[in-house]
Amino acid sequence: MLRLTGLFERPLRLSEGVYHLPERDAEYENQLQTNEAFSNKWGAYSEEDVSEQERLFEFQRRWYLKLYGFESESALADYLKRKSVVLDAGCGLGYKAKWFADLSPSSLVLGIDYSDSVYVAAERYKSTNNLVFLKGDIADTQIANNAVDYVSCDQVIMHTENPEQTFRELVRILKPNSDLSVYVYAKKALPRELLDEHFRTKSKSISHEEMMEFSKQLTELGKKLSSLKVSIEAPDIPLLGIKGGKIDIQRFIYWNFIKCFWNEELGHATSIATNYDWYSPSNAKRYSEEEFIAMAVSSNLKEIYFHTEEACHSGRFRKECAE
Repeated sequence: MLRLTGLFERPLRLSEGVYHLPERDAEYENQLQTNEAFSNKWGAYSEEDVSEQERLFEFQRRWYLKLYGFESESALADYLKRKSVVLDAGCGLGYKAKWFADLSPSSLVLGIDYSDSVYVAAERYKSTNNLVFLKGDIADTQIANNAVDYVSCDQVIMHTENPEQTFRELVRILKPNSDLSVYVYAKKALPRELLDEHFRTKSKSISHEEMMEFSKQLTELGKKLSSLKVSIEAPDIPLLGIKGGKIDIQRFIYWNFIKCFWNEELGHATSIATNYDWYSPSNAKRYSEEEFIAMAVSSNLKEIYFHTEEACHSGRFRKECAE
C-alpha cells in the first residue's frame, strides 16, 4: 500500500488481493450488464487451455506494438522505463499489465477493471511486486490529478457508459507531457451496424448460457465459411458503406453483415470468446476516424501516433500542459 500513498483521492479497501475503488453513487443498467458480461467472459476463458490463452496473449502483445507505434518490444520497454506510474485502464485478465510490469520493473503498474477478472489477474500474477490490481470504474478512477506517467486504455473505452467522459477522466489523471494510448471500435457497413445495434439491445434479456451458445454458433459459421476458401469480386455499394474489391466470402459477410469470427491460429475457445465479446456487452460504441480524433482534439491532446484499420482506430496522444 505504501507505493499507492498519495495516488488516490480516498482510502482503498483491500480484499482477495485486489484494491477496491469507492463505489459510485449511481450505476447504469447498461454498464452493470456490460460488467457482468465481461465477468462471465473472462471467468470462462480463464479456465480454457493455458496454451491457447498464451497464443492470444502473444498475439495481443504483438498487435499492441502496431496499434500504438512501438517498433519492438524493446522499444516499448525503453519507453516504460522512463515512467514511474503506469495504468492499464480496463485490464481484463491482466496480461498486458503483467507485460508492462515485467518490461519495466522500476515502474508501479496499476491494472483497473470493473469486472471480476481482476480477482483472476491478482491471483495469477501475485508474485509480481510492482503490479497492483484494482476493481472499479475507469470512468471514475479516484486517482489524483496529474499523477500517472502513461495510461493505456486498449480495447476498452467504448464499453464504458460514456466514452467521451471516460476519455476526459483518463486525461485528467495524466501528468503533463505524458501519453494516453487508446483504442476504439470502427464503424462498419450499414447492415452490420444495424444488426449489431439491434442485437446488442436484445442481448440484455438473453442469459449468459444462451449468449455463449450463440457465440459458439457464430464461431461455427465463421469456421465453415473460411473453409470454403472462396473469394468474390464485390461491387462498391456506397449507400450501405460496403467497399468493393476482391475479398474472401467469410470476410465479406463478417465486415458487412454479421460478426462470425474464426481464427484457426488463435483457436476455438478464443474465437468463441471474441464473438461473445462483441454481442454480449450492452455498451460498445463505434466511431468514425473523425469522431475518434475529435475526442483527442477536444481534450487538447497532441497526436503522437495514429493507426486505423477495418476493425478499429487507435492512437497515442500527449497531454502537453497542466489543466
